[in-house]
Amino acid sequence: MKKRKLILVGAGPGDPSLITLKGVEALKQADAILYDALVHPDLLNYAKENAVKIFVGKRAGEHSMKQEEINQLIVETAFMYGNVVRLKGGDPFIFGRGYEELEFVRKFGLDTEVIPGVSSATSLTALQQIPLTTRGMNDGFWVITGSTSEEKLSEDLKVAAKTNATVVILMGYKKLAQIAATYQLIGKGNLPIAVIQNGSFEDEKIAIGTIDTIQEEIGRHQLGTPAIIVVGEVVKLHPSFKKEVADAKLFKIKQDDLLQAKWISKKDWSIRSGLPEPPGIQPIEHLAKLRFRRAIKSFIKQRTAENASR
Repeated sequence: MKKRKLILVGAGPGDPSLITLKGVEALKQADAILYDALVHPDLLNYAKENAVKIFVGKRAGEHSMKQEEINQLIVETAFMYGNVVRLKGGDPFIFGRGYEELEFVRKFGLDTEVIPGVSSATSLTALQQIPLTTRGMNDGFWVITGSTSEEKLSEDLKVAAKTNATVVILMGYKKLAQIAATYQLIGKGNLPIAVIQNGSFEDEKIAIGTIDTIQEEIGRHQLGTPAIIVVGEVVKLHPSFKKEVADAKLFKIKQDDLLQAKWISKKDWSIRSGLPEPPGIQPIEHLAKLRFRRAIKSFIKQRTAENASR
């Protein structure tokens, strides 16, 4: 009689090479595999030739099976075939409802095991060379669901937005406007943000901007789901951030007569000032009151004095 067992296996963020070695071994020994929509199909090639493969994937707004039905199917499959691998995208214990499945099958006396996976919350940012934490920039990071069980935006976001922490939001693409509004309400419209679609896959896309501009950037890059959202100063460290955002918005001149804000590019800086391109100047609102070069020299002199007095 075959041993009836459930093994929860994290498949990683998408790229089949990012599954763990232990996860691969579990697939090779499985009598049946129940797999999700975000699982790369190549991972099923590790299974035995006679292994049963059952798709139980769920997409936002397109659930093929209810969670209760999946739980029941796991038990039925285990009693019918023996060793069952439940292959879930990312890590099964990070918004993967893995514990719910584990808890359910235990009621039927099945042995259980969990093999962690590489979470999209931490890996997709790394693949894009965005560190979730950087000394002197932030003190930590949050991973938040974009949609609670009531299909509402998590209240945790309001708390996280008030900190300097990086915030990674999973399953929040359709609530991006609400997410942006949460930050705008507390005056953080200029905070950097990135949206990564199909992370680690060949057709991966990324849109980078600020809270105020990200929806325009998403339209320009034609992003969709599945996607994760990353908010925080660390997004500035992405290789293309300076090219796409900072260079176009180096500093601001307030025009008193028109009461409008205007951004000056690095190219215009050099032409108008005769100075070399600066590494990064913060917005200065008094530039319109002074001649251009005089204002810059005054600003640099002031900052130098402040640094010397510290």
